[in-house]
Amino acid sequence: MKKIFLFNITLLLFMSFAFSQENNESTYSYIDAFKTEFYNSPGTITRSASGKPGHGYWQNSADYDIDVRLDTINDNISGSQIIRYTNNSPDELNFVWLHVDQNLFKSDSRGNAVIPIIGSRNGSKGEILDGGFKISTVQIVSEKGRKKSYTNTEYEIYDTRMKILLSSPLKPNGGKLSLKIDFSFLSPQYGSDRMGVLKTKNGKLYTIAQWYPRMCVYDDLNGWNNLPYLGQGEFYLDYGDFKVNITAPSDHIVVCSGELLNAEEVYTSEQLSRWEEAENSNKTIMIRTADEVNMPNTRPKDKNEITWRFKMENSRDVAWASSSSFIIDAAKIDLPSGKKAIAISAYPIESSGGNSWERSTEYTKASVEHYSKKWFEYPYPTAINVAGNVRGMEYPGVSFCSYESSGASLWGVTDHEFGHNWFPMIVGSNERVSGWMDEGFNTFINYLSTKDFNDGEYRTRMPNMRFAAQIFTRDGLEPIITAPDNLIEENMGLQYYKTGMFLMLLRNNVLGVKRFDDAFKEYIHRWAYKHPSPDDFFRTIEDVSGEDLGWFWRSWVLNNWKLDQAVSGVSYVNNDPKQGSIVTIKNMKKIPMPVTIEITTISGGTIRKTLPVEIWKKNIEWSFIVDTNEALKKVSIDPDYKYPDSNSRNNVWRGQ
Repeated sequence: MKKIFLFNITLLLFMSFAFSQENNESTYSYIDAFKTEFYNSPGTITRSASGKPGHGYWQNSADYDIDVRLDTINDNISGSQIIRYTNNSPDELNFVWLHVDQNLFKSDSRGNAVIPIIGSRNGSKGEILDGGFKISTVQIVSEKGRKKSYTNTEYEIYDTRMKILLSSPLKPNGGKLSLKIDFSFLSPQYGSDRMGVLKTKNGKLYTIAQWYPRMCVYDDLNGWNNLPYLGQGEFYLDYGDFKVNITAPSDHIVVCSGELLNAEEVYTSEQLSRWEEAENSNKTIMIRTADEVNMPNTRPKDKNEITWRFKMENSRDVAWASSSSFIIDAAKIDLPSGKKAIAISAYPIESSGGNSWERSTEYTKASVEHYSKKWFEYPYPTAINVAGNVRGMEYPGVSFCSYESSGASLWGVTDHEFGHNWFPMIVGSNERVSGWMDEGFNTFINYLSTKDFNDGEYRTRMPNMRFAAQIFTRDGLEPIITAPDNLIEENMGLQYYKTGMFLMLLRNNVLGVKRFDDAFKEYIHRWAYKHPSPDDFFRTIEDVSGEDLGWFWRSWVLNNWKLDQAVSGVSYVNNDPKQGSIVTIKNMKKIPMPVTIEITTISGGTIRKTLPVEIWKKNIEWSFIVDTNEALKKVSIDPDYKYPDSNSRNNVWRGQ
């Protein structure tokens, strides 16, 4: 989801100077920071103590065949789906749970009940809507040869969860279940900033997500993961293959996750020729230009409706968009293996011009190519960016971004949403519980991609870490590990950035770039298309880097602690500056970190000293000798502002 980081700059400028009053009493406890045994449980057969999936790791899968129709007169989506669910767990299942997320838009939903008076990005903005799924059929499908039989089955709906009762248990270790569900719903105009309907001068523009009942994850950690959808927390889904048939008015163009199977039925011969050119072009090729929007000869003739057929393999979800207003352009994506994908942009004429959406395909291509080269190759045939009234939301192979974005804003939201294809689409963590593992990890890789894009066209100087400390470790801020639904909404963006910050600290100041990148890349490869937990991430980074980092995770993830390193005094060996200097430093707050010190002598010479974090394993205060032969003028801790130290006033000692 788009990074929301709104703040009153005047307040933050005040905060950056509002350091704590001088106090020489330390609150640091090396027992708390370096407590033995960071992990609460040993490795298991499903999750190795090394951070790898265990030799007995399993996860269930769900394949979907969906036929859906868009009614643009009533904004109604109606569909029928077959779910083929495989129970790879060792447990017999007497019932299964599904997400029915559209029920968030029912007037009596839990999500509506928790919207504050001031409103919420994650609400419906006061829209009165007969929302939610209308479920007309729930049947178990039995197949014998080519014959299928359908048996009605009992089900219960609790807000945004659906429990289907099984007449006979679903067997473990590969048991299979097929379900037929017929459904419909009215699309909200603004669907919790994840879907909606935008009215343009050339017709309605639909961005459609959370649009079909989806299987909940049953895993080795929690059994059924069936927390309600309240709007702020995101998603956790199993992988499978999708066949999606979307019927829309013939003047519409439809884009959807995955590969279009019937291009020759839905595009004109001229457009098919342009598609072929785009598939081999590093430059953006127009498929339908602004001048061609709503021209009858740009759509197949003599039909009121057209069915678009798509497939998506090994994916956790699909999303789509449809409009008569779409300008379409595209360019090829070059992948490290030599394979190709295609970047596609769909946007209305309102979004074109002025360094805006006409560069969307360029941004999409660059983003996907960067992450593919740096971390893990992009697995999908298409990468589609859609302009709509969603400010920023991600689905496998498809991003919905604001139609009003341009310049650096459009680059930022495009890059962020496509970065989500790595977290959590490829690395399938539980966003509903561990949002920092997708939003924060993605924010971190976004920083590197933005630095790389077009020789740093949109690169911005990161705020120095002293300034960041006043924001990211302020009193009352929830720890990073807090679940999204437990975060004050205005702190969601802080969770993104604070996670990005601590990963940069780990990369640049603790492990070093190569060691961190090797470990982070290995985490992605170990857990691609699987379901990692926080411990799996922690263990993998430690396993590959060779470092015990319990103190780091405890400081930056599990707690909202502060860092405050101080120069507490300078003296001389035998009171003689010519025999050497003794510098004393002190850890004032709860977080230990490595130390960088710059010593300036009275004649202007400088000495740099780096001390490992281990000096704080059994000390609150630490003294060391510096080989000097003259008095000192100045001693600075963290002279380059590379650490988020919460109190700069005690970072410098000055001689008389």
